Amino acid sequence: MNSSATSRVRALVLEAPRQLVAHEFAMPEIGDDDAVLRVEACGLCGTDHELWSGSMKKNLPIVPGHEAVGIIDRIGAAASARWGVREGDRVGVAPRQACGTCAICASGDPRGCELHRGDTYGSIPLSTTPSLWGGYSEYQYLSPHSQLIRIPHELDPVVAAMFNAVANGIRWGVVVPQTKPGDVVAVLGPGIRGLAAAAAAREAGASFVMVTGRGPRDADRLALATRFGADLAVDVAVDDPAEALRSAAGSLADVVVDVTAMAPAAFVQALAIAKERGTVCVAGIHGDSPVPDFRPDVIVLKELRIIGTRGTDRPEFEAAVRLLSAGTYPFADVPMRVAALDGVSELLATMAGERDDGPPPFSVLVP
Repeated sequence: MNSSATSRVRALVLEAPRQLVAHEFAMPEIGDDDAVLRVEACGLCGTDHELWSGSMKKNLPIVPGHEAVGIIDRIGAAASARWGVREGDRVGVAPRQACGTCAICASGDPRGCELHRGDTYGSIPLSTTPSLWGGYSEYQYLSPHSQLIRIPHELDPVVAAMFNAVANGIRWGVVVPQTKPGDVVAVLGPGIRGLAAAAAAREAGASFVMVTGRGPRDADRLALATRFGADLAVDVAVDDPAEALRSAAGSLADVVVDVTAMAPAAFVQALAIAKERGTVCVAGIHGDSPVPDFRPDVIVLKELRIIGTRGTDRPEFEAAVRLLSAGTYPFADVPMRVAALDGVSELLATMAGERDDGPPPFSVLVP
């Protein structure tokens, strides 16, 4: 429905931890330099359930949601010229805004924009006009500093909502660790980002790719790994991943990508799996728990390169859309849970591990 037919917008507001409440807002007014998006789908990730549960602190209340895909509903002339899009185009909205003019943006790193440091969509306070700064809404406001990624109309918007997760996999699996043809690559964590990292490593020419997971919860995800370019899928609750890799590939890994969530033991495994002078790219958040059996000397004796990374830049977003559109890897077949606005709280509880059924590899809101 075009916004010209409605003056009110329904959105979910996180008023306090675990209190996600439906509100109605006025349709945002726009000028020459901004736009309104009709949200078709919004991907959910660990940040979403951490905000919902209160384990991640933000200034509440907010309209959450930082992985929105939708149709440009209204747009100013200057914004249309700047972004190269017009009304009716489908786009993905990058989580971070970027002014494009500060010293950090000018250096080519919009992720660190001085004006919008930490100021992502889905985390901006409701008190900031016009309030609709997140994807948990029928419509989302797009500021002049938005970064938009064009998405083909033939790509299903629910699948397209994976663009941020897939871009993470490309950046973390290839760009940051500088994965090159012939490398042996190990990806720890078989969620959507891990599967995307495996596919990206294969596309980069890796000679062997291993994906690891742990226990029954990851069994179905590991079963998918070979369809995303993995030569070997290992349940670390059953097999030693370093020995499994050495036996199957003939060596340890040139590149290890740790995308596990809240699993500090995985970092120790990453060090064991890496070969001498290998690279370990750490993208998963492990929390404040102690790392069991961590021996710093392993880093020194192996001369390992340890890189921490988060976030994604525009080239990876665009590469993700190309990868999703190509159909080379079965992203559309990844098990997913889809929820409407009134079902998001239950889905977030599942993602947080508070329900008997395990969290799906991918979750998405369709408002």
